[in-house]
Amino acid sequence: QVQLVESGGGLVQAGGSLRLSCAASARPFSPYTMGWFRQAPGKEREFVAAIGWSAGSTIYADSVKGRFTISRDNAKATLFLQMNSLKPEDTAVYYCAAGPSLVVITTQYNYWGQGTQVTVSS
Repeated sequence: QVQLVESGGGLVQAGGSLRLSCAASARPFSPYTMGWFRQAPGKEREFVAAIGWSAGSTIYADSVKGRFTISRDNAKATLFLQMNSLKPEDTAVYYCAAGPSLVVITTQYNYWGQGTQVTVSS
């Protein structure tokens, strides 16, 4: 079993930055592909970014590419999402997830955190 706990959410103004963290209970952490998803009120859960087990492969949604950076620290079993140039459209609950492969489909991820709220004001 793997438990994921997100942190770092908050309220920021448009153009600001925020760094999200996801602490995992998995040991070792390295075999898992990790992803970030988000869900705004009334909308479907949306893929944001993912990073492979080796950290050598990453994928991003077009809406965040160039603004967000996903990274991981396998030794500390922690996933990060650095969010820059935030827009009001980025407002959502952000979830981290763990799975066996580098994909953008939510159903391919086996473990999920409880989420952390990110609110971007205009």
